[in-house]
Amino acid sequence: MNTTVPQSTQPLANLDQWEDFLEGRYKEGKSESEFRQYDADANPRVAEFYRINHEKQTVDYVLGKEKQYFGLTRGKKSVWEAAEYLNTLIDDSDPDTDLTQIEHLLQASEAIRKDGHPRWMVLVGFIHDLGKCLCLYGEPQWGVVGDTFPVGCEWSNQVVFHEYFAKNPDAHIPVYQTQYGIYEPGCGMEKLHMSFGHDGYIAEVMKPYLQDEALYMLRFHSFYAWHRHGAYKFFENEKDQAMLEWVKKFNPYDLYSKGHTKPDLKQLKPYYDELFAEFLPEKLDW
Repeated sequence: MNTTVPQSTQPLANLDQWEDFLEGRYKEGKSESEFRQYDADANPRVAEFYRINHEKQTVDYVLGKEKQYFGLTRGKKSVWEAAEYLNTLIDDSDPDTDLTQIEHLLQASEAIRKDGHPRWMVLVGFIHDLGKCLCLYGEPQWGVVGDTFPVGCEWSNQVVFHEYFAKNPDAHIPVYQTQYGIYEPGCGMEKLHMSFGHDGYIAEVMKPYLQDEALYMLRFHSFYAWHRHGAYKFFENEKDQAMLEWVKKFNPYDLYSKGHTKPDLKQLKPYYDELFAEFLPEKLDW
């Protein structure tokens, strides 16, 4: 089944186009001036994606989506069922890969496993993008992927394409344009309402079962302004400072594990059956 959403909500040719942009942006450890030049030269589709994302991710939008999805009322699925459901998200416009979504997930988790990280982190590698099933629920690309950022406070200039926030309606609400906004200094990253997308959704699904290090990786892996640029540190508490190193440890596997080598699902499945059973119930609420 090829599931699509209306073209007006799809500035990207495919979701991988955003990830390719991120990989190029962060691969070389660029200076701030090099970041700006890289962004200026971005594919017009990527720039358009960020424009829509930054204009539409308002406090009201985010709170509405949290209410819609964080109650996990969309039925029960196992991890394999969720991955197979994500497999129905087909990018006809991406001719350069014949890898399924499950094979992409396995590339990340197998890279983590190969480097000898804990088993719970291998699990995070497999599940971290399962929240992209939001596309199959009819959500637009800009509400599923993209660099995440807190809403309800001043936008950091470290958020990519910061200039596009100028047309966000929250720009005209004074309290949202103060440094702390609706939050308190030192309140902790977990108290922030982040722009809505796959990160926060999969973290909510896994919250009852996984340790804090894993949940931070899931919830904040696209929060580049924080974990790569050091923005929003005035919201950090001691827990955030301890967890940040784990988020940073996960990031290279999120960005650079893709390749064209097909993982052997048949060979790997028994390992992952055992891994899922170690940490998760057979069926999860989605």
